[in-house]
Amino acid sequence: MKHVVSIAGTDPSGGAGAAADCKTFCAHGCYAMNVITAVVSQNTQGVRGYMNVTPEMIASQIDAVFEDIEVDAVKIGMVSVPETIRIIAGKLRQYKPSFVVVDPVMVATSGHRLLAEEAEQTLKEELIPLADVLTPNIPEAEVLTGRHIDDFASMEQAAKDIAALGAKAVLVKGGHRVEDATDILYDGEGFHYFKGRRVESTSTHGTGCSLSSAIASNLANGMNLADAVAVAKQYVFDGISHAEPIGKGHGPIHHFYSLYRKAGM
Repeated sequence: MKHVVSIAGTDPSGGAGAAADCKTFCAHGCYAMNVITAVVSQNTQGVRGYMNVTPEMIASQIDAVFEDIEVDAVKIGMVSVPETIRIIAGKLRQYKPSFVVVDPVMVATSGHRLLAEEAEQTLKEELIPLADVLTPNIPEAEVLTGRHIDDFASMEQAAKDIAALGAKAVLVKGGHRVEDATDILYDGEGFHYFKGRRVESTSTHGTGCSLSSAIASNLANGMNLADAVAVAKQYVFDGISHAEPIGKGHGPIHHFYSLYRKAGM
């Protein structure tokens, strides 16, 4: 069993953040661990507020994991302030995990900003260069590049621009495109297209967290990058398609659909 750690914020409603990450790791047969960066008050209807964990406590959590358990991959989610980013980047340089997947969580689905504006440059300088894979959606890619993205050509250019910041590979997620849900992966040499069809569903809470966590799990389990992305995308699609109606807003995906199906449930 491979060991994967989430470095992210919480979600007491269980659909996003560290909760979604750990569910996804387990669904992929990995041992799940988590380091909490922020305590977030949120549910399916939106984010109410959050409180950042101190850099010292974040560092202590990371040390507690890496000094005791072998880590095969790291997934990073909510890192809201410069101090949080710097301490995580320092620990990544110290421990040098095999795979680092960064989901640049900037704005929640509800529109609540989760990355302070003053932290954007720190993210570019400190964390993006350490990413084996960066997984921005279109709005996040627009913030990172300062360019408007409205077609595949601009998605490709954005991926190349972000890779120029140091990321080994960039997956620009197309879920915000009106026509389809095609994602584009730039691996430093060329582009891979992952076509998808849009699912009319309100069960989309935590999809970005779950996708990046699935990619991290697949990489830890030995898949190459393109396969890791393709399988992760199918996992999220199935999770949305078979989600249970939970909450009064945008509910979570069904993280364990394939396991329930195999069990005849």
